Amino acid sequence: MHILIGGASGFLGTHLGRELETRGHTVTRLVRRQATAPSESRWDPASGGVDPQVIEAADVVVNLAGAPTAGNPHSQQWADNLRESRVRSTATLATAIASSERKPAFLAGNGISVYGDHGSEPLTETADPRGDALLTEVSQAWEAAAEPAREAGARVCILRTAPVMDVRSQPLKSLRLLFRLGLGGRLGDGRQYFPMISLRDWVGGVAHLAEHSEARGAFNLCCPETPTNAEFTQALGHALGRPTLIPAPAFAIRIGAARMAPELLGSKNTVPQALIDAGYEFRDQDVTSVLAAGLAQSS
Repeated sequence: MHILIGGASGFLGTHLGRELETRGHTVTRLVRRQATAPSESRWDPASGGVDPQVIEAADVVVNLAGAPTAGNPHSQQWADNLRESRVRSTATLATAIASSERKPAFLAGNGISVYGDHGSEPLTETADPRGDALLTEVSQAWEAAAEPAREAGARVCILRTAPVMDVRSQPLKSLRLLFRLGLGGRLGDGRQYFPMISLRDWVGGVAHLAEHSEARGAFNLCCPETPTNAEFTQALGHALGRPTLIPAPAFAIRIGAARMAPELLGSKNTVPQALIDAGYEFRDQDVTSVLAAGLAQSS
């Protein structure tokens, strides 16, 4: 297949592109600078600019573009950029797909934050969003931006991605350093569920969706057994051989993390039911195996 990737230079896009090429697919990467290779095509998601011929030539279009979530959570400009970069890039590709003749499949990046805080309730893809946290609202708008492609008849998969645990990228990169210094601890009471996924299962899951033409709809990209924050804290401390005795009080998190505090204190007990039903077999089922896979990259 010919697969087009927006956000191909990011951590996830780089690894997905390599995996797809290893599987024998042709990958074209959308870039914002001048294209310098036949495997690149220039686009401008802010203005809606993308080469229609590149869309026509693709069997699958994947969008992973968007400003990083790391930043100043007290800044309105940061919040606006977070939202607009995701919505505009998705809308640009969804509109181009809707206008094309072939209607390639669209795998639209998104976040597990779409659900909001649901306590201990297991959340499959049929669960309703809840609350007005920043990333919950961003994820809802992000998902809605893919609608033109679906309405035009294209196969659309929404990639509701949980934090990808790999020591070469956030958040595990910073957490590993913090825990090695003996400063790791649960967040608040630690009872909130804390979804995550290994890099190899994220890449494998997305590649699986690209290759299976019957797959469509929303997909939770998270490990099958979601841990609580306390369980995650204990597992990471054990993996690094460090104590986890310094909890972060909820009130301090609310002050310091501001709009991002719900992502740290809210609870999402997500289940990747749609991906399992689509036939994907997870390599990393729980927090212990997810962290083992992610930390192994540092050895």
